Amino acid sequence: MPRRVALLLALGCLLLTACAGGPGTRAEALDRALYAYSAAIRWNQFEVAAESIDPATLARQPLTAFELERLQQNRITGYQVIASRPSTDGGVVREVELRIVNIHTQVERVLRVRETWRWDDASRRWLQTEGLPRFARDG
Repeated sequence: MPRRVALLLALGCLLLTACAGGPGTRAEALDRALYAYSAAIRWNQFEVAAESIDPATLARQPLTAFELERLQQNRITGYQVIASRPSTDGGVVREVELRIVNIHTQVERVLRVRETWRWDDASRRWLQTEGLPRFARDG
């Protein structure tokens, strides 16, 4: 009997260890959030990308129909993460290089943007706090 108990305890510990780093971790949630956001930007799905933006940021920089139309006048031809580092508050900061072609002029520009990500305990997900990229030269 003690041998059976020891075996069950060992098996239980093994299962707990396997579950500790499972798909529910913040690190994996961050990977999923970064992938989903970058894919939405790459495919010019700005409304989808806006779902990853912090609501407080969207309140300051709303995605109006006019702003969405301005974004749609550009095509993303490149999205490359230049640097990624943890921030002091437990978030993540990424420097990203975007290659953008204006659909009217067919001129490509390179824009460097910062993405700052924070964990939101209430929604249990990562949120981007910088807002959508601003393609206008003046902003």
